[in-house]
Amino acid sequence: MVDTTPLTRAVDHFADRLRAAPQSRLQRGAASEALELAREMARRAQVLEEPGTDPRQMPDAGMFAAADQITVAVHDLALVLTDEGQVEEVMELIAQAQRRAGV
Repeated sequence: MVDTTPLTRAVDHFADRLRAAPQSRLQRGAASEALELAREMARRAQVLEEPGTDPRQMPDAGMFAAADQITVAVHDLALVLTDEGQVEEVMELIAQAQRRAGV
């Protein structure tokens, strides 16, 4: 089993930063970045869990739900990752999204 603890810590940190961000920051793109990350993480989890099926898109639940959406999506993905390379790749995607979000 692969250790996903660093991955879940990274996304929890990003989510905490989003929750602490002012509404103006969320409106300027932080929430959109988080939603795009959540959608990509959910897509990846679905591809691993249900190969050969079309992934469903995570809905936009609003800017104040973005932190929860990335948390759920990454924690779900962490359950199905099978190697350290996947963990490192997802951690880099989280870091990139957090930089773009500016939080």
